[in-house]
Amino acid sequence: MAQTLKQTVYLSEEEKKRLLARVRRLRGQVEAIERRLAEGECADELIQLALAVRGAAGQLAAELAGLHLEACVRTCMVQKEPSPEGRIQRLLEVIRLMARNT
Repeated sequence: MAQTLKQTVYLSEEEKKRLLARVRRLRGQVEAIERRLAEGECADELIQLALAVRGAAGQLAAELAGLHLEACVRTCMVQKEPSPEGRIQRLLEVIRLMARNT
């Protein structure tokens, strides 16, 4: 009999809606850059839009990291990494990755 991993749900419906709204706004910002680039918009405007996208993506990553800290470390990481030290190492890797990309 095959053992299946139980999927742990760590996002409430409200959290999913909030995150999806962020992603949709982010997509809209990227599409605005694409449109304005195609129209020949001035570089300073494009840079400003690109920086707004970077900020929005950073906020999304921070919110996801917060949710990860609150729920995933308590539940789903235990399934993949039973030792507390291992969970801490995995979490530090995520934080380092976020810091490198800011």
